Amino acid sequence: MSVRPWRDIARRQSRQIMVGKVPVGGDAPISVQTMTNTPTEDAAATIDQIRRCEEAGADIIRVSCPDEASTAAMPLITRAAKVPIVADIHFHYKRALEAADAGAACLRINPGNIGSDARVAEVVRAAKANGCAIRIGVNAGSLEKDLLEKYGEPCPEALVESALDHIKLLQDHDFHEFKVAVKASDVFLAAAAYQQLAEAVDCPLHLGITEAGGLIGGTVKSSIGMGSLLWFGIGDTIRVSLSAEPEEEVRVGYEILKALGLRQRGVRVVSCPSCARQGFDVIRTVETLESRLQHIRVPMSLSVLGCVVNGPGEARETDIGLTGGGNGKHMVYLSGVTDHTVQDADMIEHIVKLVEAKAAEMEAAQAAAEAEAVAAE
Repeated sequence: MSVRPWRDIARRQSRQIMVGKVPVGGDAPISVQTMTNTPTEDAAATIDQIRRCEEAGADIIRVSCPDEASTAAMPLITRAAKVPIVADIHFHYKRALEAADAGAACLRINPGNIGSDARVAEVVRAAKANGCAIRIGVNAGSLEKDLLEKYGEPCPEALVESALDHIKLLQDHDFHEFKVAVKASDVFLAAAAYQQLAEAVDCPLHLGITEAGGLIGGTVKSSIGMGSLLWFGIGDTIRVSLSAEPEEEVRVGYEILKALGLRQRGVRVVSCPSCARQGFDVIRTVETLESRLQHIRVPMSLSVLGCVVNGPGEARETDIGLTGGGNGKHMVYLSGVTDHTVQDADMIEHIVKLVEAKAAEMEAAQAAAEAEAVAAE
C-alpha cells in the first residue's frame, strides 16, 4: 500500500509475452500503440510517419498489409523502425506468412477468418519460426454470423465467445505468445466485454474503443472506456483509435496513462480554464507551451494558472509553476517555492528555458545513477 491508497491501481495479473523487444503483460509498463494510415507499399511515406510516431513516444506501431505490395515493402519498414512493427492481416493468410518473414514482430489476425485449420497451422509455424507474437483482434463490427444469430446482436458474451474460440485455435497448435482485444465503438459494450474476458483468460489484453471518432469525441470515448478499465487494473497495451493523425493517438494514450499514474513521459501540465481574474492569456499560453515542450521526454510537471487564487497551491505540487500577477508581472515557482518574477513579453521563452534546463538536470541525474549502479555491479 502506498501512503495514498486511494491512488493505488492493482493491475490484473496476466502472463507476459514479447512483441519484439517490448514486454506486454505481467509487470511490464502499459505500452502505447498506434497505426499508420499511409499506403504501406509506399515505404518512404510509411517510415516517415513511423518516425513521427516514435518521436511522440509510440512503443509499438501497426501497419496494414492488405496485399502483396504491402508485404513487399515490409522488410524496408521493419528494418527502419526503432520500435516493433505489427502487421495487420485480414483474410489473406499468405500476407501473414510474408509479413512474418519480413520482420514483423507481431501479426494481428482473427484465426477464424483466415481459412482452414491447415492455414492457421501455417501461420503459427511462420510466427514460431520468426519469433512473432500474435494479436487476436475481435471487433463488434465483424463478429461471425453464427454468433450474431446465436445472440441476436453484438453483446459482451458474443465478443468473449469469439475471442475464446480464436484462442483455442492457437492453443490447439501449441501457440501461446498471443494477446487479445475485444473492441467495440460502444463504450459500454467494450468495457463489459473486456471485464468478462479478463476473468476468463490470463493472456495480456490489448485495450481499445474502436472507431471512436475524431480528436475530441474519440479522446473522450477512449478516456472513458479505457480509463475505467485501466483504473480497475485491466489492460496491458492500449491503442487510441482516432480519426486524426497517429501521433495524436500516441499523445492521447500517454495522457490517459499519465492521468492514472500508470506511465509518465514528458511534461504534465496543470492549468486553469481562465477567467476574468487572469493576469495573462492562459489558454494561448498553455497551447504554446504544450506545442513548444513536446520534445521533452523526462517526466516533469508544470503548473500554469492565471491568478493567485489557486496558483500558489498548485505550484507547490509541481516542478515549475507560473502564476499570473498584476501589471504584466508574474510569479515563477521552482520545486514548489516562490523564486522570481517574469514579465509578459519574456514569459513563454523563459518558461521553455526553465523546463529544458530542469529536464537536462533530471536526465543527467538519471544517467549518473545508472552509471553508479553499473559500477556497483
